[in-house]
Amino acid sequence: MMDKRSNRGGISRFLSKLLVLGIIVGVGMTGCQSPNTSTGDSDKPKVVSTSTIIANLTEEIAKDEVDHQGILEPGADPHVYEPVPTDSVAFEEADLILYNGYNLEPGLIKLMKASGIKAKKVAVAEVVTPLDYVYKGQKEPDPHVWGDAKNVIKMVEVIRDKLIELSPEDASIFKQNAAILITELERLDSWIIEQIKTIPEAQRKLVTTHDAFQYYAKAYGLQVIGTLIGISTEEQPSAQTVKNLTEEIKKSKVTSIFAETTINPALITTVAQEAGVKLAPNPLYADSIGAPESEGDSYVKMLRANTKTIVEALGGQ
Repeated sequence: MMDKRSNRGGISRFLSKLLVLGIIVGVGMTGCQSPNTSTGDSDKPKVVSTSTIIANLTEEIAKDEVDHQGILEPGADPHVYEPVPTDSVAFEEADLILYNGYNLEPGLIKLMKASGIKAKKVAVAEVVTPLDYVYKGQKEPDPHVWGDAKNVIKMVEVIRDKLIELSPEDASIFKQNAAILITELERLDSWIIEQIKTIPEAQRKLVTTHDAFQYYAKAYGLQVIGTLIGISTEEQPSAQTVKNLTEEIKKSKVTSIFAETTINPALITTVAQEAGVKLAPNPLYADSIGAPESEGDSYVKMLRANTKTIVEALGGQ
């Protein structure tokens, strides 16, 4: 029978072999790590997007050719978002920052323009000639340009071109992916036009929580009767604003009004009750795409879902 010392020696040698084998396997696994895994020290160009809409478009065009990070989570409101320390780190490490512009995301824009951030910065939405709105007696550009799918085609072209500048060796991939997305957006644009036409003309009237649908309404033949608050969700509606909107709804004979996914629906629900109209059963996606697996979890699906909600609530098919 083997004595205890011999047994311990055999166990020790066995464990040593296991340790060496573990190190070899570990090194091999590190060397073969999937290129799709974001490790934070990738050799790929680093791209940061602010809004979820810009992030979604960027991911559709870039796929796995860049190390991409979106700052805002689905459902987050860019108007009131307060940056956190990790956002500063992301900006400092970025080679390219893609943001909406027209002051959609004021907190992030302020951070992005701080000293020490050397990344190329591109206001993607500012390729579009903006519609104006009046705020405190001053005309300001409306940042919600994505309401018109034709505007987003221009945004896709900007993102494509900036990615090509960043990584020329991947130009053919970026061009191909952008072309596929543009074709999808052209079809979406035509589909929305046809859907809105099914709404009785007298009922093509839109009332929403905040003024985010001016581009959508102009592109697709709707009239914005009024909103509870203005362009920015930072605004707080007064009792007089609520009263005026309620009276305007009654006078215009609006059939349904709409809440939004990024804003508490309590006040717009009260307006609907006081005006004696229906609140559409589904809220609209305004400043953000929806959560993963939702019906609005991409830009294209977001606009499709909004159109379905609007058409059904206003009497179309």
